[in-house]
Amino acid sequence: MPEPLKEIYTPTFLTEFAAQVATVAPDFKQQQFVAQTLADSWVDLTLKQRTRRIATVLGEFLPQSYAEAITILERLAPECQGFAYLFFPDFVVVYGTQPQDWSRSMHALEIFTQSSSAEFAIRTFILQEPDRTMSQMQAWAQSSNAHVRRLASEGCRPRLPWGESLPIFKADPQPVLAILEQLKNDPELYVRRSVANNLNDIAKDHPALVIQTAHRWQGASPEVDWVIRHGCRTLLCKDFVSVRDLFGYAGDRQDQPLVVAATITTRSKEVAIGDRLAFEYRIRFRAEAGLLIRVEYAVDYVKANGQQSRKLFKLVEKKIDGRQGLQGERQINFKDLTTRKHYPGLHQVALIVNGQAVAKTEFEVRRG
Repeated sequence: MPEPLKEIYTPTFLTEFAAQVATVAPDFKQQQFVAQTLADSWVDLTLKQRTRRIATVLGEFLPQSYAEAITILERLAPECQGFAYLFFPDFVVVYGTQPQDWSRSMHALEIFTQSSSAEFAIRTFILQEPDRTMSQMQAWAQSSNAHVRRLASEGCRPRLPWGESLPIFKADPQPVLAILEQLKNDPELYVRRSVANNLNDIAKDHPALVIQTAHRWQGASPEVDWVIRHGCRTLLCKDFVSVRDLFGYAGDRQDQPLVVAATITTRSKEVAIGDRLAFEYRIRFRAEAGLLIRVEYAVDYVKANGQQSRKLFKLVEKKIDGRQGLQGERQINFKDLTTRKHYPGLHQVALIVNGQAVAKTEFEVRRG
């Protein structure tokens, strides 16, 4: 089993970093910095707590003038590359949020994001001064540096994983969309992926707005079309019908449905927790070439309280000749996972074609 990510902050790492600081600030007390960082409950701290501890203790041993301290870190930043150095932008959050330091802190985050990432740190400033900070993000969106442009998009994601939530943009994402408009056709995939992820965040609260935006963007370039599709991935899974026409998926016609007949059958009517259950599916479509279809299966899992919770799994997504039909088989794994625990009871598995359930069957899950 791999070590937890927080273990990147070893005593050796801290000692070597302290030595780097001393090359720029000769009076830096290296041993005391390492000792104080590792003191007290260090072993119990989470990754984010360790990052914050390093940033906080670092400020106690650097010059007490924020301007002097941040200048030292800016000089070190080019040599401190990677995820481990997230405490650089976190230092700005701890010590640089006073109004008189705003411009200096923005400059520092622009530098630090190029060697690690300031996507978490900038959110503190958005929450404090949203209009001023989003104006800065607009400027960053025009940067010649891809890391800085990505910060403009990634930093204002309403639901950034690991990041502080931005309820103002969950309620009104228009300021965020103004950033994404600038970056949707960015030359770097690294940036476009961030745009798509941001769009996907917005779709969870404002699906109609994202669909409207997607229609407006569609066809601008193959790169933008990729952003749209990736940005609508949650809608494709949870509200397929709303985006079916956007992506050209086949649907029913007045004279004939898309699916003429369909079956889904399990190899057994019961399965033990820890085992797998195989099923087969067959679909007959209307006799038409070039049908764009997305076939999924949905499992209605029994929860601890006896209620059911549905989860979708993709089987096939492609253009087909409807005259040939489609068939296949798959297995459902009932091994307990950290993300899903299984409970005995009557379950269902359904076959979903372009957002519509076309067949289903039941089976019993029992304790192993």
